[in-house]
Amino acid sequence: MGIIKKIFGRKQNIRKRRGNPDVYDMPNEDERMNWAMEKARLTFHYFKTCTENPKEGQAYFSVKARIEDGSNVEHIWLLEPNFDLEGNVYGRVGNEPIDVKNVSLDENIGIAFDHVSDWMIVENGRLIGGYTLRAIREGLTGDALQNFDKSLGGIVIDEGEDHFLPDHDTPEGAILALEEAYDQDDLEKSLNCKDFRKEAEFLLKKSVQIEIDEELIQNTAEVLRLSFIKNMQENGMPKFNGIKRAFQRQNLSDEHCIVTEICRYPDGGLSRQRLNTYKIDGQWKVLGLEE
Repeated sequence: MGIIKKIFGRKQNIRKRRGNPDVYDMPNEDERMNWAMEKARLTFHYFKTCTENPKEGQAYFSVKARIEDGSNVEHIWLLEPNFDLEGNVYGRVGNEPIDVKNVSLDENIGIAFDHVSDWMIVENGRLIGGYTLRAIREGLTGDALQNFDKSLGGIVIDEGEDHFLPDHDTPEGAILALEEAYDQDDLEKSLNCKDFRKEAEFLLKKSVQIEIDEELIQNTAEVLRLSFIKNMQENGMPKFNGIKRAFQRQNLSDEHCIVTEICRYPDGGLSRQRLNTYKIDGQWKVLGLEE
């Protein structure tokens, strides 16, 4: 299939490997790569579910494992993955190791979940997951990008499809929890996904020149809350059933993220919206749109 790539080491350095795909190296401190690995772990539940009960059109499953051999570290794709009750992952080494010598091509090995660095599924010709592949691709241009795409053997890399849990542990999960509430026509749940006080504070800081005090923030928050309720009651809640979503994150601080949500509709259409999210008392909340 030609898609087993190791992405670690020196940025945009390519090493040739006889009988195996080229190796694209990238530094482990690279912010894009770190986010790719975090995203893979946050969405791994979807990969595990699909591996155990494949959906129609899913034809390929692989998980990337962090392998340590003394001071040497290499991230290697494992084929035919399966799991035990403790959450450990097992699979067959899918590419020839370069930097580690304690595993070999086609060997069956097991790893703990905290050594998972990526996963991928090919679904109807599209790449689902493969976050480290996407990260290295974003850093390529010109011939390097064309060669990378050719190595995929016709697999399409588009905006993707992300499956965060709909909860308040991540910015993306908070957005999904809000949209789940919309689908359920649950006004109370949708209100719990938002924070009108913080939204009012952001709005006031952007739009007024006068001194902002707590009373003004609280009054503005109440106006925003009542307007939201009125809009939902009069126009109905938006619906997201059947829409596939991918997310891009811009971290402004440990508590503030702007998340771009890319929605792919059943007819193939796409839309994008940028949403402010904020972590309050340990939970992520959805604020308003970022203009």
